[in-house]
Amino acid sequence: MKMNDMMIISVDDHISEPPGMFDRHLAGDDLKTAPRFLTLEDGTSYWEYQGMKMPSVGLNAVVGRPLDEYGMEPTSLQQLRKGCYDPAARIDDMNVNGIAASLNFGSFPGFDGGRFHKAPDRAKALVHMRAYNDWHIDEWCGSAPGRFIPCALLPTWDMKATVEEIARIARKGCGAVSINENPTVQGLPSIHNSYWEPMWKAIVDHDIAICLHIGAGNPAPHASMESPIEAWITTMPMSIATGAADWLNLEALLRYPDLRIALSEGGIGWIPYFLERADFSHERHKAWTHSHLNNRKPSEVFKKHFMTCFIDDAFGLRNLDALNEDLVAYECDYPHSDSLWPKVPETLWESVKHLSDVQIDKVTHSNAMRFFRFDPFKSHAREQLQVGALRAKATADGVDVTPRSSGGAKPLAEGEQARPITSGDLMRMFAHHAKADKKPETA
Repeated sequence: MKMNDMMIISVDDHISEPPGMFDRHLAGDDLKTAPRFLTLEDGTSYWEYQGMKMPSVGLNAVVGRPLDEYGMEPTSLQQLRKGCYDPAARIDDMNVNGIAASLNFGSFPGFDGGRFHKAPDRAKALVHMRAYNDWHIDEWCGSAPGRFIPCALLPTWDMKATVEEIARIARKGCGAVSINENPTVQGLPSIHNSYWEPMWKAIVDHDIAICLHIGAGNPAPHASMESPIEAWITTMPMSIATGAADWLNLEALLRYPDLRIALSEGGIGWIPYFLERADFSHERHKAWTHSHLNNRKPSEVFKKHFMTCFIDDAFGLRNLDALNEDLVAYECDYPHSDSLWPKVPETLWESVKHLSDVQIDKVTHSNAMRFFRFDPFKSHAREQLQVGALRAKATADGVDVTPRSSGGAKPLAEGEQARPITSGDLMRMFAHHAKADKKPETA
């Protein structure tokens, strides 16, 4: 196999939702009370919903910028590549990057739909979450059959509605949902509570995969507000370890052997030690902890139920034998700053070329297809989805990958010394953007 022969599916990318996304899916008061995209006089945009303001409409959506202009903003869609919010332009950006298909998480509602969970009027929130799912499945994913893997949100504050929504999205062809890995932060019972039993059953009955994305329930902590922000960025993928350990001890895994859980954007290099530690802890403490593992090693449970994914993880791929190679998948993370767009194939090839062709196929696309019950070959021949073919199409279509400045890196003031950006700087930026001290100019 050569680099251009690879077929790459990304199991973790992101959308910056466009204005008017609810227009085709709601009417009357439901549309009037839906989340609104607003723009201030200074050009800053944000989403507003039931008294909540969601700033930074393009959180870390910096792909296509010069590297010195990376950061945790932008604050308006005009600062983004069109592929962040337009599905046709996204396909162009996928083609030039050699990406055959992509699973996308939302932005303004949170990866887990947390904004809807926080809404005071839960009845309205249910209507609007369902409309969000309709937009995502029918409009975003439906715009390019075989190129997007649908992933829906669930109203887990209402278990009856959750079970109904699982059945509804399954009928629409959606095979994945994204939920909070630690629902106690949403005021709900822990995953170990019987409250969740109807959801486990519905998930398995409808053959749905669960995605747990980093940053929702157990976000990476900031060591201090004076800590350089790179410290936080470094630990971000590994922060999912807390949720992974919790879910690894989920008793429902014994009763539902087909339950599938993806640790989205969590990396793989740390997993071998995590499993070694889990097995050691279980062996040393099971006499008094009374775990639900029924004489199974934690590592065995993990390798049966959990999908892991990587952006750039040469160490993990050199140690693939310590993982279940059938449950490892690639992720691009477009349009965030970790994304290697538009050079994914070059970097990925360097990390996988030592593997067999069968293993390369597994980690680049076939594991993702099987795990998410997604078949792009219903719409496309494999030859059309390989890196070389997609890039040839992007060239023919004139897709421009020239880095585009959003105004240049912030210059230093006279006499000012460059210093590391800190966690406190980031918090202050978000606090500034969250202030609604100006009236919106447009809606």
